Amino acid sequence: MQTVLPFHLAIPVHNLEACRTFYRDTLGCEEGRSSDHWVDFNFFGHQLVIHYKPKEKSTDLQTNPVDGKSVPVPHFGVVLSWAVFHAFAEDLKHKQIEFIIEPYIRFEGLVGEQATMFFYDPSGNALEFKAFRDMTQLFAK
Repeated sequence: MQTVLPFHLAIPVHNLEACRTFYRDTLGCEEGRSSDHWVDFNFFGHQLVIHYKPKEKSTDLQTNPVDGKSVPVPHFGVVLSWAVFHAFAEDLKHKQIEFIIEPYIRFEGLVGEQATMFFYDPSGNALEFKAFRDMTQLFAK
């Protein structure tokens, strides 16, 4: 099996300081290098960079129906361990995160059983965090 290396993801934000605070203080990501236009973060072992981009006039949000819920497209996030996911979800609830989709269990008792939750950052980027009860089912059909 191949060793998984960290991914690099750069996303646009229209409020650099609000998003810097969100990723650092709300999500607990360690801040790395930065400039007046971008900030690096250790995003659960991966490199996330928020780049300033002026807010666009159109704020049309797209969703796809999944499991009876409206999942925002696009979205990104990470897969956490089962225990870390639930502790993280509780921490976010205490920090009064407004969830798009509240933490819940999808495919309970079936192949691919997973916990998932969705929310937006201050610039409207959708994030999904999930955890599989059995990590060997991450890519199961």
